[in-house]
Amino acid sequence: MLIKVLGAAAGGGFPQWNCNGRMSARVRKGEPGLKPRTQSSLTVSSNGRDWVLLNASPDLRQQINDTPELWPVADGPLRNSPIRAVVLTNGDVDHIIGLINLREGQPFSLYASDRVMATVNANTVFNVLNPEKVSRITLEMEQPTPLSGAGADIGLTVEAFDVPGKVALYLEDASKGQSFGTEKGDTIGLKVTDTANGKSFFYIPGCAAVDAALAERLDGADLVMFDGTLYTDDEMVVQGLMPKTGARMGHISMSGTDGSIAAFDSLDVARKIFVHINNSNPALDDNSPERKAVEEAGWEVGYDGMEVRL
Repeated sequence: MLIKVLGAAAGGGFPQWNCNGRMSARVRKGEPGLKPRTQSSLTVSSNGRDWVLLNASPDLRQQINDTPELWPVADGPLRNSPIRAVVLTNGDVDHIIGLINLREGQPFSLYASDRVMATVNANTVFNVLNPEKVSRITLEMEQPTPLSGAGADIGLTVEAFDVPGKVALYLEDASKGQSFGTEKGDTIGLKVTDTANGKSFFYIPGCAAVDAALAERLDGADLVMFDGTLYTDDEMVVQGLMPKTGARMGHISMSGTDGSIAAFDSLDVARKIFVHINNSNPALDDNSPERKAVEEAGWEVGYDGMEVRL
């Protein structure tokens, strides 16, 4: 199984188009140790021919152009694509808007939880995905689902499971109190398994906390690709970028006693990679003390084009 990081940044990318914050300004200057990153998405294949997208970022067209494995087959029909399916983990803008890049009458399958699929179905802009060619399939929680698309045997299954999180920003309902109307299915994680060799990994780009159920699920994993949005909960407030903490946005921080590094410390996970990393996060700097702390804790910081084989 081959996994490729198409985009490792959180919403807005790195640098963000309108951000003159410290980190975005430095990467624009080309400072050593800082690499630009597009918005959050992965692609995975069991056979090197048929590919599945895990989330569809606003930068998807660029990401496809930067990834030869996702190009049309040169000796194939005039219109063709190796992308057989797309699986969504939540309804955040940075994970669903890229679907409109796949609108040219190309057959594939779209998978999502009932809550996220309802959001897609309610927005008529996504009808540009021809319903006669793009199957919309609701994932059953805690059930391995064989992936298929365009008549291809993809050789992968996904098992979706609820993780602590929050409803997408544009769907928040302030009248519902601190939950903002969040329900199960708004944020899910995925266990992706190669049916040929039985190898699997976990993809959780959005998560508010590592509770006991999630810790038990991940213990013993070969690979976890996990929410790395912020290094500290209040970093965007401190940097003057916005008045929201990570907890308010539904994202666990890397550091701190309640952070992901501490939560994973007692878990047996062979490889841990942060993805969905916000442009404010100092761990994006290869030479920062925060990056050093992340790496000393056994984590890697994802980047566009990163490859993992299982």
